[in-house]
Amino acid sequence: MNDFPRFPPGFVLGAATASYQIEGAAREDGRGPSIWDTYSHTPGRVAGGDTGDVACDHYHRYPEDVALLRDLGVGSYRFSVAWPRIVPDGSGPVNPKGLDFYSRLVDELLAAGVEPAVTLYHWDLPQALEDRGGWRVRETAERFAEYTAVVADHLGDRVPRWITLNEPWCSAFLGYSVGRHAPGAQEGRGALAAAHHLLVGHGLAVQALRAAGVREAGITLNLDHHLPATDSDADRAAVVRADTLHNLVWTEPILAGRYPDTEEETWGELITGQDFRRDGDLELIARPLDFLGVNYYRPIVVADAPHRESDPALRVATDNRYAEVPMPGVRRTDMGWPVAPGTLTDLLVELKEQYGDALPPVHITENGSAEDDRVSPDGAVHDTDRVDYLRGHLTALRAALDAGVDVRGYYVWSLLDNFEWAFGYDKRFGIVHVDYATQRRTPKDSYHWYRRLIAAQRP
Repeated sequence: MNDFPRFPPGFVLGAATASYQIEGAAREDGRGPSIWDTYSHTPGRVAGGDTGDVACDHYHRYPEDVALLRDLGVGSYRFSVAWPRIVPDGSGPVNPKGLDFYSRLVDELLAAGVEPAVTLYHWDLPQALEDRGGWRVRETAERFAEYTAVVADHLGDRVPRWITLNEPWCSAFLGYSVGRHAPGAQEGRGALAAAHHLLVGHGLAVQALRAAGVREAGITLNLDHHLPATDSDADRAAVVRADTLHNLVWTEPILAGRYPDTEEETWGELITGQDFRRDGDLELIARPLDFLGVNYYRPIVVADAPHRESDPALRVATDNRYAEVPMPGVRRTDMGWPVAPGTLTDLLVELKEQYGDALPPVHITENGSAEDDRVSPDGAVHDTDRVDYLRGHLTALRAALDAGVDVRGYYVWSLLDNFEWAFGYDKRFGIVHVDYATQRRTPKDSYHWYRRLIAAQRP
């Protein structure tokens, strides 16, 4: 056990999942349709024509999955609540069967000695709200706050840690600009409006969580560490544009109460005349947080590039005059992402240097790798590359602690192989293998390694 990094007493080691990726039961017990139901059932959107209709069948098998968490020894389990399971139409009547499911899950976790951590929005927007404009319109933010209040009132007595949004960058830009995520739109101003209304929804949700008396409220951002392809001024300017799009559009309003001063350089005329911004929004968005969740997987190397999109109205995430280029000399995961653990240390240290005391305690709310996992003839899954990935990133996290960053926890992504959004079931991130035909769970070597690391933290 000597090769395991050691963490301070009270440091949380956990695992994470998301509702649409594992639950299944898409049409059961009053659940309404989400944008991901619509998107995945649209031909050509998801690899293999896959959907989340069944996924890991967690809705019916959650006791088995909680038992895996108990045996793993994690201190916390981060899961998301499906908005359309609670409020099927996004507003209006509440579905008691949906609330009952999450109440049973929370009680099962507590009985297993695992602390629940709830994410309120992990991308499964009720389709009825998308039909009325989705995140492009302020109404969705207001309905999100109402839904938050319902869930917090029902679970707040037992759930200490709450996350408003997961990776709003993906919701706003992959969903409304690139079109690679639900709802599959390709817009410019619509994507920027979605980004702003997600932030407003976050602020309103924090307000609702405070009113409910929850112990900890935060948000999860997928922050990227950007590196210039060369030392040229052009490539360094491209890094600024990439950093604005991926990071500053979120961290500046949330942590500093301001919009990025580089937004005009990044979006040009699209940023002018944004009537969706209102007086008082920044104060709402910048409400103090108890923690910041950071999802981290890989660095991004960028180079200056000309506009590739002919229509200026679409130049948001689809075209910001930079291109991602390969990182030389490193292994790549099954997603094609470079493995460079030290960049996690760099990101966290730079975040601390940038925001100082305004940076709340950090939780790494997702970190993991997709690998080409196979069940061996001995019945095991020997995912050596994932073990190396996790060891490297947890060691890098320890280095960030040593550098003075206040990191309080780490959640491996993911407990289970699952529906990987537009990649369908082609990519496996889990530390537990799922045979989707039989729903058989097989803990991988990475699961056993992580269990030993957790055990090594005990006095």
